[in-house]
Amino acid sequence: MKKLLAVVLTIVMVLSVMAVASADDEMRVAMITDYGDITDQSFNQTTYEAAKAWCDAMGVDFTYYKPAGDSTAERVAMVEKADDDGYNVIIMPGYAFGGTIAEVAAEYPDTKFVALDVAAGDILEAAVALKGETYDYNPANWDMEEYADLSNVYCAVYQEELCGYMAGYAAVKLGYEHLGFLGGMAVPAVVRYGYGFVQGANAAAEELENEDVTIEYVYGNQFYGDADITAYMDNWYANLGVEVVFACGGGIFTSAAEAAAKVDGKVIGVDVDQAALIDGNYGEGMTVTSAMKGLGATVFTLLTEIKDGNWDEYAGKIETLGLVGEDPELNYVQIAPSTQFDENFTEEDYEALVKRMFDGDVIVDNDIDEMPEVEITVNDLGTVK
Repeated sequence: MKKLLAVVLTIVMVLSVMAVASADDEMRVAMITDYGDITDQSFNQTTYEAAKAWCDAMGVDFTYYKPAGDSTAERVAMVEKADDDGYNVIIMPGYAFGGTIAEVAAEYPDTKFVALDVAAGDILEAAVALKGETYDYNPANWDMEEYADLSNVYCAVYQEELCGYMAGYAAVKLGYEHLGFLGGMAVPAVVRYGYGFVQGANAAAEELENEDVTIEYVYGNQFYGDADITAYMDNWYANLGVEVVFACGGGIFTSAAEAAAKVDGKVIGVDVDQAALIDGNYGEGMTVTSAMKGLGATVFTLLTEIKDGNWDEYAGKIETLGLVGEDPELNYVQIAPSTQFDENFTEEDYEALVKRMFDGDVIVDNDIDEMPEVEITVNDLGTVK
């Protein structure tokens, strides 16, 4: 991702020389964090660094706001402050902003809202509740226009099942046979990660004719690690013989990493390249790979399009982003450059996999209603608590 951001930043700097100065004066960008900070090595930090890099290169005023607490009311308060301070482009990373969008988008028609990883259901759940109705968690049953005005909002969601597939495929190709999936809460994005992981591991096992691949599968029912989840992971690593765990859900990776550190186990990161964070805090070489979303690329694209006067092409849309070509680094879903490639799974093998996926030779099911049917053993263990 760092290489991709460097390439895009170079392009942005070239474009800045050609840009119309008046556009810089009109555009002021603010980012609001969800319930974390800009040092979280995840959604907030990646979004902040991308937005700041773009704005610095283009000479556009930029700041960020951190809500006082983890609530829609506190996030709404930050939108109000950003507006009072004169910021007219607001970037919001994470599904927690669904309620914020439902409450404020229509109140600030001149503000351009860019929401990352906020799906229709995230907005509808809050919007329906505001009208005193009960949401059934199926966006297809609801008319968004009746409940929320998204005419000044762009939402990007990602095909997590694709990078989850890549991570599962890579893990098995790299020689791991006993895998684990530790999800946070079973929200759609996390489930897509998990089910993609299962499908990828199964595909690699079939290619290797390895009948011994097993996945332990559980949700922590929260997005942070704690003593209970760490003890659960201790049992996986120390007693069940799990070799690597895909820790998928915010700070829940801490429990997997704490347990892995005791037995020289391995972890797979999520959303961004977490190798520096996990290896730096829990042990060098712990992170096998990370299943990543192109948050930085999305930020660069949208800010550039807004500056170039193309906002109308994005406003009101909820777009699902995935593969855009055969080059892994240009896609909105990928595995990390820090992946521990070896002779069993090389960078060239990864590129070949991406090409097959882009060409449609590899199809990943995005259905989240039930566990994928696979040949490997998957022990679906429900939730830790």
